[in-house]
Amino acid sequence: MKAVTQSPPAGPSSPHLTEEAVRQALRAVVDPELGDNIVELGMVSSVSVQPGGLVVVGVALTTPSCPLRGQIKAEVMGRVGALPGVSEARVETTEMAQEQKAALMSRARLKARERAPRTTVPPRARVLAVSSGKGGVGKSSVAVNLAAGLASRGYTVGILDADIAGFSVPRMLGMEGALEAERDPADPSRKLIHPLTRRVSAHSGGANGAGGELRAVSMGFLAGEGDAIMWRGLMLNRAVQHFLEEVDWGDLDYLVVDMPPGTGDVQMGLARMVPSAEAIIVTTPQDAAQKVAARAASMARKSHLRVAGVVENMSYFTCAHGQRYELFGAGGGRRLADDLGVPLLGRIPLEPAVASGADAGRPAALQEGTEAARAFAALVEAVVRSCPVVEMTSCSARLASRLASLAGPA
Repeated sequence: MKAVTQSPPAGPSSPHLTEEAVRQALRAVVDPELGDNIVELGMVSSVSVQPGGLVVVGVALTTPSCPLRGQIKAEVMGRVGALPGVSEARVETTEMAQEQKAALMSRARLKARERAPRTTVPPRARVLAVSSGKGGVGKSSVAVNLAAGLASRGYTVGILDADIAGFSVPRMLGMEGALEAERDPADPSRKLIHPLTRRVSAHSGGANGAGGELRAVSMGFLAGEGDAIMWRGLMLNRAVQHFLEEVDWGDLDYLVVDMPPGTGDVQMGLARMVPSAEAIIVTTPQDAAQKVAARAASMARKSHLRVAGVVENMSYFTCAHGQRYELFGAGGGRRLADDLGVPLLGRIPLEPAVASGADAGRPAALQEGTEAARAFAALVEAVVRSCPVVEMTSCSARLASRLASLAGPA
């Protein structure tokens, strides 16, 4: 497909009219959806400077029916036509190959990370996005027990219920009340939401003897438990953005995010807003669940987030006489971790105490003497080793924290 436009009559071609000069001019043409110039995005497939001042630019689009096609072509012709010595400018558009599209999207996501908005999450906090490829694998249960277990070791832990339409964190933590907002002392023009808090007693293996604190934000504190949240993707993403930008989290060691299942708008939004987040992938043992969970890990990596590890939930059931049964197959978590090149952080048994504790607001991680409690304790220890908190005492410490968040397998 070809479009031709004539610039005003010009003199002979300038000796300074080179391919590099044309490409430099094209850096001013920005794809408004992807937020970067078409040269850096790899959209300029060719530049030909011909005798007499004719310049032909090849532009590769993600699809021939790109809605911005006309705008991009007009800007290319305008920028090239304004160069000294150009007598005629032409634009030829083609469709990108699949590998070119993948490279373009990777570049766009990387640029989005660099333009991440300012949030109220403290820079020192390790942000753990507990994710799954689909629902029904116990992702929220793992997120809540991980947060509670970290708090029992003396850490200050935020838990953000990003599963806006499927919120369950309030009941699982036994927390009730409404979120309230007050004027920000530093900026009276805006209000900050105060999370609900819960003190957690110290665990025997804790880092200090004082216990820690949970700070929770959920749509469940704004809507009734039986209310249906019937929002489209952009509204769901906007709600999470409010929780990240307008909540007075205070000083946190960890922020655990209970992600919605799948690979949708909220996942993409979190990667853009909190580029230092690290994904923890939850699966059950069977191959079908493992294959779906791999998609969540793939999305995290395509968004340039670190995958910190895998948690296998509902790994086995131990009956009263001590016999262990692997009701949902075996080895899926280990296979997924090996395929991703990340650690298997924990294997959580199928145990009534987990379900009853969630219903009663007493997370299994805070109970004593159960097999599930021991499994969650091991998970917490593995997460602390994999994602340690770095004290922010200097610029070098802040840099170390940033590097730590990006360390290990991507």
